[in-house]
Amino acid sequence: MPGFELFGDEERKEVNDVLETGVLFRYGFEPMRQGHWKARSFEEQLVKRLGASYCHLCATGTSALVTALVACGIGAGDEVIVPPFTFIATIEAVLAAGAVPVFAEIDETLCLDPQVLKTVITSRTRAILPVHMCGSMARIDDIGQICEQHGLILIEDACQSLGGSFNGKALGTFGKAGCFSFDPVKTVTCGEGGAVVTDDTAVYTHADAFTDHGHDHKGDDRGLEAHLILGTNFRISELNAAVGLAQLRKLDMMLDKQRQTKKIIKEALSQSDKIRFRHIPDPDGDTATFLSFFLPDESAALTAVNKFGEAGVDGCFNWYANNWHYIRHWDHLKQWRTAAKMPSQQTEHCPDYENLTLPQSDDIMRRTISMQIKLSWTVEQIEQRIAKMMDII
Repeated sequence: MPGFELFGDEERKEVNDVLETGVLFRYGFEPMRQGHWKARSFEEQLVKRLGASYCHLCATGTSALVTALVACGIGAGDEVIVPPFTFIATIEAVLAAGAVPVFAEIDETLCLDPQVLKTVITSRTRAILPVHMCGSMARIDDIGQICEQHGLILIEDACQSLGGSFNGKALGTFGKAGCFSFDPVKTVTCGEGGAVVTDDTAVYTHADAFTDHGHDHKGDDRGLEAHLILGTNFRISELNAAVGLAQLRKLDMMLDKQRQTKKIIKEALSQSDKIRFRHIPDPDGDTATFLSFFLPDESAALTAVNKFGEAGVDGCFNWYANNWHYIRHWDHLKQWRTAAKMPSQQTEHCPDYENLTLPQSDDIMRRTISMQIKLSWTVEQIEQRIAKMMDII
């Protein structure tokens, strides 16, 4: 990752198709299109790739998450269980749907710990939203069983894990809906874009309408379309979809390259007795966008990351110190700093995130280093990276 490392003639061709017609809008204008429907084609190819029944493209991964929640009927006052290690967009999406994020501990998969989930389920809980973090999978089978036992909706945030699988089944297709992101630093990028996939006809119908002001998209005249539900504008443009369409055709090649590179580096680092690697429930389904490992303690992890940077080994993160992806530094959430009062603040149950304690997650995050696997590395660069890392560790 990311896919922008491999921009080429394929992307230019798809974008030029759109520019030559002058139709950047994903709906209508059929006489002018000359047969080009980039968003529609992307959806058709993604469905085929994932083995899902339906796909709907959105403007962003965040809007895909909001759409999936709303389309699954999640709304005001509902509790949604989420991990504390994710991009903040997961939490923002729950809040935007009017629901209440409830945090549960992660385990050494770096995803939700199924053993802890039952302790945070309440009478208000409506859904569990696991995040397949850093290119690998949560214990999605166990989480799915908990949802079934408690009558909860399973919605997957697979925004970082396109192409990943568990026991041969694509991540994002285990729950009632799954979400993907195609932002600038994802393996497949549209610049900005996202997708909701589902096997549920009603969820798809509501997602399709919700992202386009409630339009039912029936008939040939947009001005005569009915409004199925109230919605908003989360539409993707044909230009963004065109880039993603070309990128999607490269996915298998990109995954192969990432997996080969990760295997080489992991085998070399495994010679160090100080390193333990992240637990991956199904190694064959790992997208290999990151290599994540644990050092003995926080001091060792921070020292290693700093020395990696000094040695030119870029793209290594200690998530406990990271401002984006772990709750520790989400002061804007803890202090409810919002532009306007949100529905979650108006309910009688407004969580106290400021005093939330997650000792198991803290311990894991303190010791974790994740290294981004890039598509553009040469064999020589990989060898140099390994040598520098081994000298430091």
